[in-house]
Amino acid sequence: MSVNQNHPCRSTGNGHPEEEENYDSGSLAELVTVRDWLRYAVTCFNRAGIFCGHGVDNTYDEAVWLILATLALPPDRLEPFLDACIPSDERMALFENIKRRASERIPTAYLIHEAWLGTYRFNVDERVIVPRSWFAELLDGNAFAPWIEDPETVTGVLDLCTGSGCLAILMAEAFPNAGIVAADLSADALAVAQRNITEYELNDRIETVQGDLFASLNGRQFDLILCNPPYVTAESMKRLPLEYLHEPTLALAAGEDGLDIVHRLIFEAARHLHPGGILAVEVGHNRELVENAFPELPFTWLTTCSGVDGVFVLKREGLPGAG
Repeated sequence: MSVNQNHPCRSTGNGHPEEEENYDSGSLAELVTVRDWLRYAVTCFNRAGIFCGHGVDNTYDEAVWLILATLALPPDRLEPFLDACIPSDERMALFENIKRRASERIPTAYLIHEAWLGTYRFNVDERVIVPRSWFAELLDGNAFAPWIEDPETVTGVLDLCTGSGCLAILMAEAFPNAGIVAADLSADALAVAQRNITEYELNDRIETVQGDLFASLNGRQFDLILCNPPYVTAESMKRLPLEYLHEPTLALAAGEDGLDIVHRLIFEAARHLHPGGILAVEVGHNRELVENAFPELPFTWLTTCSGVDGVFVLKREGLPGAG
């Protein structure tokens, strides 16, 4: 198709697209099939230099995700629809989402209000970070074996910093007899979590609690405490791609060394765990920082399929104040 001076993804020479509120109806008319729109979206994303880090790692998959979701098509069935013609009344929504993804750098998950962890779909918006966690992999199938020998004996689990509630929902599946508490400091995040919990019909299994870490739990104890806390260092916050700046800073930044929350978890968790209970915390690429901060603790590091040791496990008996 021809590219005119008002094209929304025309390069400006600085790696970013021009932001153009108007559109060329003639250009849109040339985009007829899903295949046409897929090519168009990939070109826009490549010219804009978007960062793909919220569920996919390349502009092609990002474009497929956005287009299929915008058209309410199955997320795993691109091929049958590639040559389907898109009615004119659906094209404007596609155009707007592609334009905003490229020019405003809004993550696709926020534009379409959904994100996925494995086969689980979650409602999301800017009140929560886009779900992404190595815990999803660790909960799928082995449910923390061998640290938890029998998932059916687990009766109480705490998901701290629950955000969208995605991990609490996965834990309800992994531990079928457990009551789950999903806690977060943000009331806005808990509103999103509650919607997801309700959609998965887990209101009788998952309780939401607002509070600063353990502050609102009144001394309750659990078999497992899982936390995917904020852990981005101050230096890394300065270098985040623009896409991440749409997420709540509260859910990302964790002080100079990224360990503000981790320090508190380690010193406060023992009194909220049953004997033999475990604390599992995701810290991303901060293993060295954690080990330097707590050289005396017997960390076990769990390696994910990506090869990153991004999650540590501590038994209650190895935590400060365990007695």
